[in-house]
Amino acid sequence: QVQLVESGGGLVQPGGSLRLSCAASGRSFSNSAMAWFRQAPGKEREFVAGVLWSGGNTYYADSVKGRFTISRDNTKNTVYLQMNSLKPEDTAVYYCAASRLRFEVPSTQYEYTYWGQGTQVTVSS
Repeated sequence: QVQLVESGGGLVQPGGSLRLSCAASGRSFSNSAMAWFRQAPGKEREFVAGVLWSGGNTYYADSVKGRFTISRDNTKNTVYLQMNSLKPEDTAVYYCAASRLRFEVPSTQYEYTYWGQGTQVTVSS
């Protein structure tokens, strides 16, 4: 059974940091593009960051560029999202996703086949 399990969410003050992890099991995703999406209440799910299979190319939404860093460790079948300088508008449920594509990082959720259950990130004082 294929599973993506996110962890690392929580409550943090504005300006703080969190590191999300996404551990995959059931199959290797070392040949898959991986991404993080988020969904705030009443809003559509949006692309946050993505990484190619090799980890050498990363892509970010404009709203998080310079503050968030996506990385992956294919030996551990794990993807990370380091979030710094967090803002209240970053509050959302964050989802890890895996695509069947290897050389492209789609920004639309419909190109991703596997999803985690999500982890809540709340930025508030």
